[in-house]
Amino acid sequence: MKRVKYLLPLIVCTFVYVLVSITVGQSSINCYQNLNYQKKLISKQTSNLQNINNELILELTALKNDKDVIAAYARKLDYVKEGEKLVKINGLKPAQTSLYDTGSVIKHEETKFLSEKMCKIISVFFGILSFILVFMFDTNKDFLLKKKDKKSFVAGVPVYDLPQI
Repeated sequence: MKRVKYLLPLIVCTFVYVLVSITVGQSSINCYQNLNYQKKLISKQTSNLQNINNELILELTALKNDKDVIAAYARKLDYVKEGEKLVKINGLKPAQTSLYDTGSVIKHEETKFLSEKMCKIISVFFGILSFILVFMFDTNKDFLLKKKDKKSFVAGVPVYDLPQI
């Protein structure tokens, strides 16, 4: 029975290690949620960039093949065909050229966690602390039992130290 109670510090050490690793360790639930959030953000940004790329490819194809689209872009750049008459109106703002949305930059955010070494140090500390407590309790218990075993005799009759009522 004495050997079994000294297994308690090992159990405490293992339990604390598992608890610390799951809550604040490198493979913790918090790290998993943070990385999952970043994954969704990157996936959304990737799909937005893919849509922009598809629109630009479609526009490039139209500029290469469709004469009406080429003429429309030429008019935006103030080019005219032969035979067209140009009328300038003063006081109007010049036509704005369209700017292409190129997406936004997403930076990787480092997740905060305790290293594996620190988790092990914390668990060993609690294991040693529980070993000290078990050892102190065991020695204190033996010390108290030794005092109680000491009996005093008066004329051959044992005298027990009982609390007075």
